[in-house]
Amino acid sequence: MEKKCGSCVDFGLLVLRIGIGAAFIKHGYPKLFEGTVESWTALGSNMSIVGITFAPAFWGFMAAFSEAVGGLALVLGIWVRPAAFLMLITMGIATAMHIKGGGDFNVYSHALKMAVVFLAIFIAGGGKYAIGACFTGKCTKPKTGEAGGD
Repeated sequence: MEKKCGSCVDFGLLVLRIGIGAAFIKHGYPKLFEGTVESWTALGSNMSIVGITFAPAFWGFMAAFSEAVGGLALVLGIWVRPAAFLMLITMGIATAMHIKGGGDFNVYSHALKMAVVFLAIFIAGGGKYAIGACFTGKCTKPKTGEAGGD
């Protein structure tokens, strides 16, 4: 029973990674590939909330990168923890920006919820149905006699 439950957790992580990753690809792609230095500077200037005021265009680019490329990494199941960490930081800054701007809970709740999701993914990792798990020998391989097996 415990082994089956473990598979459910890994399948749940797969569904979570693909769903959230695809949404963030859609959300981050225009920021990354249609963004300009001016738009990245405006986005990156939000880092001043944590006292970082240098290179705002770089930080804005990194926010767009974390959403688009981080989303792709989640979907594929590669570099899951680094991607989740970058996305956690991005959503943390977004949450802080909305709170500091006087937004109510309905304004900042999306970024806050996504920060919690990325924290959970960072802690749990991608699961055994992630491509990255195969690099470490933790992915599921069919047993002899099963479809795809020896």
